[in-house]
Amino acid sequence: MATPTLEKTGSAAQASPYITVTFRVRRFNPEVSAEATWQDFQVEIDPKERVLDGLHKIKWDLDGSLTFRRSCAHGICGSDAMRINGKNRLACKTLIKDINPEKPITVEPIKGLTVLKDLVVDMEPFFQAYRDVMPFLITKGNEPTRERLQSAEDRERFDDTTKCILCAACTSSCPVFWNDGQYFGPAAIVNAHRFIFDSRDEAGEQRLEILNDKDGVWRCRTTFNCTDACPRGIEVTKAIQEVKRALITRRF
Repeated sequence: MATPTLEKTGSAAQASPYITVTFRVRRFNPEVSAEATWQDFQVEIDPKERVLDGLHKIKWDLDGSLTFRRSCAHGICGSDAMRINGKNRLACKTLIKDINPEKPITVEPIKGLTVLKDLVVDMEPFFQAYRDVMPFLITKGNEPTRERLQSAEDRERFDDTTKCILCAACTSSCPVFWNDGQYFGPAAIVNAHRFIFDSRDEAGEQRLEILNDKDGVWRCRTTFNCTDACPRGIEVTKAIQEVKRALITRRF
């Protein structure tokens, strides 16, 4: 870590908060090579800033070819999920000071999905699994003339799984998904859970049958990687176990 420099403010000398941090980024460009490589960048940054800020400095000031996804930059859209120092995180929520800036900060794409370029992966298999569990309210009969009311107690039953932002951090942290991309994965099961236990929904049995498939909920090995990786604090493993229990008891 570089020694902070001194900046003059009027007649007083004031220590700069900036430090020199090495970002070690996994680069891949299929138009250049079939192999991925690591590239180091030296970045002057305030340790209270985020990894996303560091990537912005690299792209805007050092190498405009660096490619990654990001949108809201406030932990809501979920688009900047990546592996930072070996763990799935959102770059916009990870502070430099929290990941030991005295050592190189490694940044690479999430695992289990095809890398398109640098930190960008093909999300289509992930979103297809999400679509397959029918993540929307399904009811029968005529269209209601007023809002479908629900008690606070009924809402609480699935409140945790409504927090999912589809960042894929949980699914791409799952060893089963790494080895078999056909597995629905934690995020799809979490979003199925959100509607299976919704008292207003009438397609719970149908979703359970979808997840009863050989690539469904029974593939989970309860390693808790998904729960640890979730940036929204969802109890992912618990939700998966509740879906398993519903399949056995048919009570939901």
